[in-house]
Amino acid sequence: MNLEDYFKKSVWESFMAGQSLSSDFVAKVVVAMVLALVLGILINRIYGHYYGGVVYSSSFAATLVGMTVLTCMLTLAISSNIVISLGMVGALSIVRYRTAIKDPMDLLYLFWAISVGITLGAGLYLLVAASMLIMVFVIHLFYNRRKKGTIFILVAHYTSNNAGDEILRSLRKTKFQLKSKTIRGEMTELTLELLCKSDNTQFMEQIQKLEGVKDVTLIQYNGEYHG
Repeated sequence: MNLEDYFKKSVWESFMAGQSLSSDFVAKVVVAMVLALVLGILINRIYGHYYGGVVYSSSFAATLVGMTVLTCMLTLAISSNIVISLGMVGALSIVRYRTAIKDPMDLLYLFWAISVGITLGAGLYLLVAASMLIMVFVIHLFYNRRKKGTIFILVAHYTSNNAGDEILRSLRKTKFQLKSKTIRGEMTELTLELLCKSDNTQFMEQIQKLEGVKDVTLIQYNGEYHG
């Protein structure tokens, strides 16, 4: 028997063996799929709890659960039958996803869900438990360091020469950074990035009462604060 015949026989035997479902395989599938569903929901909850953007996407959060379950199912199918695995590789290689990921953290959660599904399908439950604990710790650690308040962009228009200094003086208790200052004739536009630890925005009324200030706008900013 040459190598080609041996390979054909091995593939045929693997294909025939995959047609019969043993009790061990059924138990493995049930455990892996249930864990995939539970951990997918857990990743979904963690994503919602630590979400730091402006507009929360419930559809993307639901995708995390589905991605965990589906990748677990694919891994179980691939590991059980070599013929199916070759077909899966060929079918998935022609699929192209063009959905843009705006936030790098969304990409992290997506890859986390896929990794958990693959690892569960491979039966490495201890590795899944360890990775879940590490990821939750890392996300919680960096979230607490970054989420020290709400970030806003303040835009003020004024005509008085002293109004700019008065605006900065009224924000002395708030951490801020000067982003831009534009002068158009007698009108000056001042843009500041603020880090507010509470929802108290009384400083806007103080700025509006300053001599020469025409209007004040406060916009929530979805970004990082470095200062």
